[in-house]
Amino acid sequence: MPMYVPSRGRGEEFDVGGGGQVLDLETAVKDGILGGGGGVVGVHGVGGGEKKLSLKKMMEELDSIEVPSVFICPISLEPMQDPVTLCTGQTYERSNILKWFSLGHFTCPTTMQELWDDSITPNSTLHKLIYSWFSQKYLAMKKRSEDVQGRVLEILETLKKVKGEARVQGLKELRQVVSAHDSAKKTVIDNSGVSLITSLLGPFTKHVVASEAIGILVHLDLNSDGKANLMQPNKISLMVDTLNEGSIDTKINCTKLLEMLMEGKDSEWEVLSSLSLLVGLLRLIKDKRHPNGVLSGLRLLSLISSHESLRNSIVGIGAVPQLVEVLPNLNAECLELALVILEALSTLPEGALALMDCRSTIPNMVKLLMKVSESCTQFALSILWAVCKLAPEKCSSVAVEAGLAAKLLLVIQSGCNPVLKQRSAELLKLCSLNYSETIFISKCKLTKTMQ
Repeated sequence: MPMYVPSRGRGEEFDVGGGGQVLDLETAVKDGILGGGGGVVGVHGVGGGEKKLSLKKMMEELDSIEVPSVFICPISLEPMQDPVTLCTGQTYERSNILKWFSLGHFTCPTTMQELWDDSITPNSTLHKLIYSWFSQKYLAMKKRSEDVQGRVLEILETLKKVKGEARVQGLKELRQVVSAHDSAKKTVIDNSGVSLITSLLGPFTKHVVASEAIGILVHLDLNSDGKANLMQPNKISLMVDTLNEGSIDTKINCTKLLEMLMEGKDSEWEVLSSLSLLVGLLRLIKDKRHPNGVLSGLRLLSLISSHESLRNSIVGIGAVPQLVEVLPNLNAECLELALVILEALSTLPEGALALMDCRSTIPNMVKLLMKVSESCTQFALSILWAVCKLAPEKCSSVAVEAGLAAKLLLVIQSGCNPVLKQRSAELLKLCSLNYSETIFISKCKLTKTMQ
C-alpha cells in the first residue's frame, strides 16, 4: 500500500463529516459519531442498492488522501486496519507489533519502555472511527466521480451538435476535466469520445480547435483503432502545423501525441519525415526557456532518428550543428537523448561529416567524458571515434589539444565496462599517431608516477 501522509500537528483532530466539522477522538466518541462497528462498511451504489466494502478496499482507492495522524501506525507509518493498544497506552497495527515482539523486543517501540504486561488490547473505539472516517471520504469521492462522469457525458453530447466558439469552449472544458480526473478519461473512452474528438481533426480544422482536441487525446489511453484513425496523413499534417504555430503547451502536447502514435511501430514512419515537423522539433529543442518543451522535442526526435531511413532528413535540415551547440545547456536526461540522436546520425557519412565540420563537436564531446554518466561517456566516445576516423591527422590533434588523451586514460583506469575501455584504448592509439612519445605524454598531462 502506498505511504500515507499524516496530518500536521500532534493534536488528534480530524474532519469526519461532510460539513467540515473538526473533532478529536474523545468528542467523536461522546457525540456518538462512531456508531456500531463491523468488518465492512455499507456504501450505497449508483443504482440505490447497498454494497459492502472492506476498509482495505477503501484505503486502496483513497491511497493519496491525507490521513489523521491518530490513524497512523508508528511502526509502518500507514493507516491501521486492526489497531491494538499496549500497556503503555500506545496504539499500533496488530500485525506490526506482533512482528516487533517476534524479533525479541519486549519494549514499546514509541517510548522504548519495558513492558510490564505483554498483552495487547483491541482498540475498538479507534477501529470504529477509522471505518467511519474512511467511509465518509470514500462516499464523497464516489459522489465527485459521478458528478465528473455526468459532466463529461453532457460535454460529449454538446460537441456532437455545436460549432464555432461553442465547440472550442466545449473542448476546452473537456480538456480541463480530463487532465484533472482519471474517471473522466475512462468516461470519454467508454462512450466513443475518442472517435468523436478525432473526427474534429481534418484539413480545414482551425488551430484553436486542433489545439484543444490534441490536449484531450494526449491524456487518453488510445487503442489500436484510435491510433490508426489519427495516423491518417491529413491528421498528422494538422498536428505538425499545430506544433509549429501553437503555444508551448500545445507544442508539447503535439510531440507527446505523435510519440504515442509511433511507439512500437516498425512501419509507417514515413509520415514523420516531414521537414516541417523536423524544423518545428529543432525550434522546440533550442528554446531553453521551456525545459519541458526541450525534453518533449528530444524524445520525439530520438524516436525518429532510431529509424535509419529518416536520418538523412534530420541531417539535411542542419540538425547536427544545432544539437551540438545546445549540449552545454541541457540537463542530464535531455543530454543523453541529444547524444543518442547525434550518435545515430554519426553512422551516416553525411552525419559524420557534419559533426566534423562543426567546430564545437570535439570540445563538447571531450568535456562530457566521465562527467555525466557511463551511457553519456559511451555515446560521446562513439561520436568522437566516427569524427576522428574521417580525418585522423586533423581531428586527432584538435581532440588532444582539447584534453581528450587525459580523459581517455581516466576512462581506461575507471571501473566502467570493458567495451568502453577498449574503445578508449583504440581512440588513444589513433590520437597518438601524430606525436612523439615525449610530446604525447606531456599532452596527456600525466605525473611521473602515472607515466
